[in-house]
Amino acid sequence: MSMLLSDFDYRLPAELIAKYPSEVRDQSRLMVIHRRSGLLEHRRFHDIASYLRPGDCLVLNDSKVIPARLLGFKAPGGAAVEMLLIKRVDGDVWEAMVRPGKRLRPGDRAIFAETADSAGPGQASCHAAPTVMPAEASETADSAGPRHSIEAEIIGPTPEGTRLVRLHYEGSFEDCLDAVGRMPIPPYIKRDAEEIDKVRYQTVYSGEWGSVAAPTAGLHFTEGLIGELRGAGVSIARVTLHVGPGTFLPVKSEHIDGHHMHFEEYSIPAESAAMINQCKASGGRVICVGTTSVRTLESAARGSGAAAEIAAGKGSTDIFIKPGHSFRLPDGIVTNFHLPKSTLLMLVSAFYDRERMLSAYAEAIEEGYRFFSYGDAMLIL
Repeated sequence: MSMLLSDFDYRLPAELIAKYPSEVRDQSRLMVIHRRSGLLEHRRFHDIASYLRPGDCLVLNDSKVIPARLLGFKAPGGAAVEMLLIKRVDGDVWEAMVRPGKRLRPGDRAIFAETADSAGPGQASCHAAPTVMPAEASETADSAGPRHSIEAEIIGPTPEGTRLVRLHYEGSFEDCLDAVGRMPIPPYIKRDAEEIDKVRYQTVYSGEWGSVAAPTAGLHFTEGLIGELRGAGVSIARVTLHVGPGTFLPVKSEHIDGHHMHFEEYSIPAESAAMINQCKASGGRVICVGTTSVRTLESAARGSGAAAEIAAGKGSTDIFIKPGHSFRLPDGIVTNFHLPKSTLLMLVSAFYDRERMLSAYAEAIEEGYRFFSYGDAMLIL
């Protein structure tokens, strides 16, 4: 019998939703769950080092969050437009969420320009081709001097209800987007992105540019902690899964089997695949940092049981991991506390147990843990 969406619901006091990150990354709290015994421990994140052993392999998703949220206006006319870039389709063509979507038809254009508070030091010069701007905005731009901007041309809708857009700009696209865009912090934080988010809504090991949401379990790691783990004989394998809307879009079907994930792109370097396979072959534990690392490994896994291994390469996955899934590679997961009724809560419930996981969440609420993207963490072993 299919599980219901309501099976993954719980009540969370609003004050436990973290609006800002902890002052020090690895000083956030850590709940440790021992699956065999059911024992729960309450620690600090830096204590994770005492739970990992020589020969274990920590798998990190090194995808980098792009400043994908764009605020601007329709040209001509000046009506406000908000756009969230989801993923690059081909060259300068992107899939995007657009508001108000119904008012932007194929051929329409929107302008997103750098403002004084979004400007950053050391940005390369780039700007869109001249276009019609509202007089007030034009006067502001003239008085402040040339600024970066991106012009988005609407191509048309996608079957998922998003839009294909072609972006026009001059110079380096990454520099333009860094100057014009804002970090896409989740809406439940209920504040605008700030300067702190440029650093803290990014892991210290991020490198591959492409996510529209952070792989948040990795936000707790510091370079010092990673170095400490390496020194203790823990191997560090990097994979990349660019987080798209499939990770955070709500489940709308009453029966969870009716939900379908969006495709997300992943890649696994040969060196990382070798580390993971060697760890499994030698009896070590593969510890995935975040649900995105889990989904990457489970998507690329070959074989089962003792013969399970990972294949290097690139791919696209829409894997939906829910209770009943037979895991092939992960022996442990580092994760944050997830939203009610989310696919992420379903994944960790599949790795542990739904009722026990909800019981652990209830204890976290009782203990005052901070929840969601900027919240505290959990280690499931």
